[in-house]
Amino acid sequence: MSIAPTLLSVEGLSKSYGGVHAVRGVSFSLKSGEILALIGPNGAGKSTCFDMLNGQNVPDTGRINLLGEDTAGKKPRAVWRLGVGRTFQITATFPTMTVRQNVQVALVSYGRQLFNLWASTPKYAQEEAGRLLELVGMGGYAERPCGELAYGDLKRLELAIALANQPKLLLMDEPTAGMAPRERIELMRLTAQIAREKSIGVLFTEHDMDVVFEHADRILVLNRGTLIAEGSPQEVRRNPQVRAIYLGEGLLYDASHHDGAPA
Repeated sequence: MSIAPTLLSVEGLSKSYGGVHAVRGVSFSLKSGEILALIGPNGAGKSTCFDMLNGQNVPDTGRINLLGEDTAGKKPRAVWRLGVGRTFQITATFPTMTVRQNVQVALVSYGRQLFNLWASTPKYAQEEAGRLLELVGMGGYAERPCGELAYGDLKRLELAIALANQPKLLLMDEPTAGMAPRERIELMRLTAQIAREKSIGVLFTEHDMDVVFEHADRILVLNRGTLIAEGSPQEVRRNPQVRAIYLGEGLLYDASHHDGAPA
């Protein structure tokens, strides 16, 4: 059995704001096809960590090795060009354009045809846009204006857009925020299926522990900017430090308990 290559390696990542340590000394790695969750209470440093990986924030110290290249301090577009897709807590689409056109805009950008974006969009990569929409179960919505979509469908469209640059790594910041429980599970199940089929590494933050424990291969736990635990869902669930943080919130549960009570 072949060993999956390492896509992302983070060493000693730190960021402070006016003496407050948002992230301190965080190190981890992510392999091709692996689903890695980054969890922690509000203010733990998850978003700051994501922003440094994506190029939206420059780390004070530390290294980010992406596909063999040091990307610390690179601009978001340079990181995206290397093969990093990203989805956000709040979806950003063009509501008056069709679903297909929204995907085509991302394809145009990736194909470096921005010089004539609006003229090119109706014709450019229609088949590829259709393929991506079929992949996320949105093929039947291709000609509908985005403004008519339900929230769960917008999230699936956002996933199609994130896949337009053929990413090797997908960063998903609260991908199921605002979704109904069933939609959350379905979206992450779809993401995990695509990731494993295409050997895409996925790093995601999430508050819904049902989603985290069902889909993550490994879990990283941040608290006050420090990585306090790392391991399989079972290992993290049993970790005393993690339990101390989450127990009062009733978020960590034993999968065998169907009442949602803490294990």
